[in-house]
Amino acid sequence: MEKKTIVYWISSLLVCGMMLLAAGGYLSHQAKIDESFRTLGYPPYFQIILGIAKILGIIALLVPKFGLLKEWAYAGFTFTFIGAFMSHLAVGQQKEALMPVIALILLGLSYHLRPASRRLKFPHLTGLTVSPTN
Repeated sequence: MEKKTIVYWISSLLVCGMMLLAAGGYLSHQAKIDESFRTLGYPPYFQIILGIAKILGIIALLVPKFGLLKEWAYAGFTFTFIGAFMSHLAVGQQKEALMPVIALILLGLSYHLRPASRRLKFPHLTGLTVSPTN
């Protein structure tokens, strides 16, 4: 297995592991997480929405093929991490804002190193060339 593939799988599994732990905490309403959501100003039902979305995102990233679904999962996780980062900063939690940044970096590695079989395909663009119109 080449280095690029190994780094892809390590970063993907780390992101999915982080998301699985978060989803478990959200859906089981762990007291510490409930308090964190209250501090950030989010309603309790938001945990359920995020927990389910994270589980669906994990499945989308790990199953083979389904390039379009993976694009949506990568985008959803990106929005989640940026939102978490900004939410923590908005309430003065600089230390807590670091974890979404780490997750976003790992997600970026996963996205850019993913194998061709896990990418969205554009067969209608094969052989497309751009030439000047002057």
